[in-house]
Amino acid sequence: MTDEKQNELPNREARETVIQHGLEMLKKGLTKSTGGNVSSRTEDGLVAISPSGMPYGEINPEEVPIINVEGQVVHDGEKPSNEDSMHRFVYDARDDVGGIVHTHSPYASTFASLCEPIPASHYLIAFAGNKIPVAEYETYGTPELGQRTVEALGSEYNACLLANHGVLTVGDSLSDALEIAEMVEYCARIHFQARAIGEPEILPDAEVAHLQEKFKGYGQNS
Repeated sequence: MTDEKQNELPNREARETVIQHGLEMLKKGLTKSTGGNVSSRTEDGLVAISPSGMPYGEINPEEVPIINVEGQVVHDGEKPSNEDSMHRFVYDARDDVGGIVHTHSPYASTFASLCEPIPASHYLIAFAGNKIPVAEYETYGTPELGQRTVEALGSEYNACLLANHGVLTVGDSLSDALEIAEMVEYCARIHFQARAIGEPEILPDAEVAHLQEKFKGYGQNS
């Protein structure tokens, strides 16, 4: 592809963001091989999503598909992730979501296999909500899984476990969604370890709500 055509590539920034965060997801140990998927809402209301079954390190921007709300590829790209319906359902239900990360991170996926929500045994869970709820099991890649995910997230959660499967996180941007995915895995690990030696103390909902307000002023936002 010539430099001129590269510059003309529709939604280039969103495509590059998908590649970057797919690599980060892999590097951070949140998935293995070609597992999981990421997406970013574009400025024109479309969705850039990782292509199906391609190693993250081998994806070029022009191979990242851009889909509409019906799942149709509207600009050139490879076949979208098999989980595109789950992403599309969430974007349709949540106007506040600009990026989505789906991982198979080991500790959180352990609780997903138990179909057990992760409670607020660590304060960082407040990035996701007062717990990490569980979406009921449905076969991967189906609209039914997308619907269950939307139901589990509701309007108040930024993460949910997918029963017998993995994790889905959302954020204002793809970077935010990836950060929350890291927080979910960390909280899952701490809860797993705490339960191995005792009974974790669970923070009350009022304290989690207080923490969420404090996080709004975290770092350079204060």
